[in-house]
Amino acid sequence: MKGNLHSVETFGTVDGPGIRFVVFFQGCPMRCLYCHNPDTWETAPHMQADAEELIAQYLRNQQYYVKGGITATGGEPMLQPEFLTDLFTRARAHQIHTCLDTSGICFDPAHPENAEKILAVTDLVMLDIKHIDDGKHRQLTGRSNANILAFAQFISEKGVPLWIRHVIVPGWTDDPDEQLRLGTFLGGLRSLKGLDVLPYHDLGKRKYEALGIPYPLENVQPVSKETAAAAYAQVLRGIRMRLREEIP
Repeated sequence: MKGNLHSVETFGTVDGPGIRFVVFFQGCPMRCLYCHNPDTWETAPHMQADAEELIAQYLRNQQYYVKGGITATGGEPMLQPEFLTDLFTRARAHQIHTCLDTSGICFDPAHPENAEKILAVTDLVMLDIKHIDDGKHRQLTGRSNANILAFAQFISEKGVPLWIRHVIVPGWTDDPDEQLRLGTFLGGLRSLKGLDVLPYHDLGKRKYEALGIPYPLENVQPVSKETAAAAYAQVLRGIRMRLREEIP
């Protein structure tokens, strides 16, 4: 079995704990307005590799992956559930830490079988929640957030460590009330171990130009670290509110 991939990064520092071997899967059903990897949208692969090849590449440089491991990202790794499960199963056999960086969009609550198999060999899930409001999520990404939020709860029920990422985009995710609402949702996730509230940036503009695609947020300015920090504090406030309600 070969995976349809975009690329491999051999020294990743922002895709999970430690230094990581990062596998970028090709293909994504979402069309986020601020996506910085539009070259991963289509399913036609830039390259193909089988799981054994990737593990061998990791092992050749294993000494450099201090407190790290393998991260599957994209694109959307869960579009290729069999290959993803194979990759992580082989990694686990070598005691390699496995991290899934996903939007959760492929999760189907009515048929969770593929997700169960993936989570059984996953040490950490980094889940992007683009927007807590379903209507605005549809406008921002082209898809509903219902299955994404259901996946967050499913991960928590399975006891798999969960790390949430949320991007602050001016005019889209900068409402304090919605940030508080996101926090109250996250406060109900028992396996939540980490939270990143990230400032929007426009560093992907050049990719859109190279692909001949109009950049949807052309007039949106990047967000300061201070603004992102204030949003983080508001989300954290929502988490604490939820926890106070549930603690007798």
